[in-house]
Amino acid sequence: MCESCNFSLKSYKSFFDTDIYICQITNRYSRMNKIKAAILATDGFEQSELEYPLNFLKKADISVDIISLKKGTIKGWKETQWGDDFKVDVVLDKAKPKDYHLLVLPGGVMNSDHIRTIKPAVKWVTEFFENGIPIAAICHAPWILIETGLVEGKWLTSYHTMKTDLINAGAEWIDEEVVVDHNLITSRSPKDLPAFCEKMVEVVKK
Repeated sequence: MCESCNFSLKSYKSFFDTDIYICQITNRYSRMNKIKAAILATDGFEQSELEYPLNFLKKADISVDIISLKKGTIKGWKETQWGDDFKVDVVLDKAKPKDYHLLVLPGGVMNSDHIRTIKPAVKWVTEFFENGIPIAAICHAPWILIETGLVEGKWLTSYHTMKTDLINAGAEWIDEEVVVDHNLITSRSPKDLPAFCEKMVEVVKK
């Protein structure tokens, strides 16, 4: 909405690929940077750890793409059994880190263990690290972070069974519901999702 008259704005693309909004009543320009998040997952992700952030981000007016290794859908894991299917928006080899302002990595043993073995996926996550784009990882997702080789000296948390893995990778492991080290946000398990999501939005919007 236009701040001066509360009428709708029409969107155009600027030369710098920034959204330009023009009020249809006053013709006043309003430049707005649209925040966009990527959620990287494959079959076996812990469903709540994808679904909760997906809905939370959308409610915060953040656009979200689900990125995966294949087209079609991916299936969640709901505690002790297979869960729901989620539509893949962009296949990994078509997704560009520079198009996003936030990367979310859901956990789930199968999901995280598979992604960390896929070199293009690890390289893709590494680009977020190297470019200072916020990364939010929960539960077993820090397995993927370890593979980037960039967690040494970082303060983070994870599911408790991963504590030794992270310490061996040079990280400082902390048993708290959410840990923030600059642009890296981590949490332990689904029970931490509210704090995890609030913190990721706070970091990406600051």
